[in-house]
Amino acid sequence: MVTVNRAVWQDKAGVPGVIREKPLPTIDELGDRDVLVKVHAWAINPCDGMYQAAALPMFRYPIILGEDVAGTVEAVALGSTAASKFSVGDRVFGFTSANGFQDYVSLDYTLMAKIPSESIPFRDAVGFPLCITTSSVSLFGKDYLNLEYPRLDALRRGKSVLVWGGSSAAGSNAIQMATGAGYDVITTCSPRNFEYVMGLGAVKAFDYHSPTVTQDVAAELDKGKCAGIYMAAGSTAAACKVSAASKQKLFVVSSNPVLPGDIPDGDGGVEAKFTHVEAKSTGVGADVFAETLRATFGGYLLEALEKGVYKIAPPPQVVNRKGLEGIQEAVDIIKGGVSATKLVVERS
Repeated sequence: MVTVNRAVWQDKAGVPGVIREKPLPTIDELGDRDVLVKVHAWAINPCDGMYQAAALPMFRYPIILGEDVAGTVEAVALGSTAASKFSVGDRVFGFTSANGFQDYVSLDYTLMAKIPSESIPFRDAVGFPLCITTSSVSLFGKDYLNLEYPRLDALRRGKSVLVWGGSSAAGSNAIQMATGAGYDVITTCSPRNFEYVMGLGAVKAFDYHSPTVTQDVAAELDKGKCAGIYMAAGSTAAACKVSAASKQKLFVVSSNPVLPGDIPDGDGGVEAKFTHVEAKSTGVGADVFAETLRATFGGYLLEALEKGVYKIAPPPQVVNRKGLEGIQEAVDIIKGGVSATKLVVERS
């Protein structure tokens, strides 16, 4: 087993990350739920750029950023629950909360999965963990939209779901998840991405830059029964305006924090909630993840990928193959914004 590990450390906000060594757990130090993974690919998320740029009260520096990893299993503790699920050499992808920019990462076995096909490269699989976790909790969590779960043989439910920001990473997967659950997905994005989101299963797309988008989307949703709104990207205020304009006063779930000014003044009928996910093995976070595993690491996603009915979306854009040395370049790019793509760094 290897004895040296490295990580990209964020010593404080507003400065580039610095690569330094980090202790690597021994086989005896791995817990019952732990799987040590040698990372071959990292995906970069908008939150990585935001977390690097600004200090947040939940962080105590120095910290390690990064959520999405894909690689091979390096070690599991003998006789552990994790060892009953994973073996050394397995090709896997998984989610970790602000801890992923390392050469070797310890994952909770419930927040990872074997890559379901040898034909799926690490650069494709690594784009799933954070966005699939966030979108599935938002759509299917009992405290959120509480939709029916996706399945390969789902029937159409005669209800719509609005996914605002459908070309984003979370939006791309939310469209496929909700469609797989039998809902008709209405979405918003730039016109250049209309064909892209329709290819993922959306039945109608609106230009979120249009001055009449609020009224247009609300009118479309009010043609039938809408099960709710998922704000996958952008300001939560936009989705709240649609809810206020709709006759149905739809529940809004957002990947971004709900700010005091997001809900229109004087409209007590609009309710919005922030989907806050953390990779914890205990507490509320674990309950939420366990609740939605049938859609993600423990069910539908893997089945649909294996059957070829779920698309790798958004497609990966490999920034470089420098390993940890290439992480900062990718984080700098994500700060400028990307559309309909997932930034990935590979190990050469």
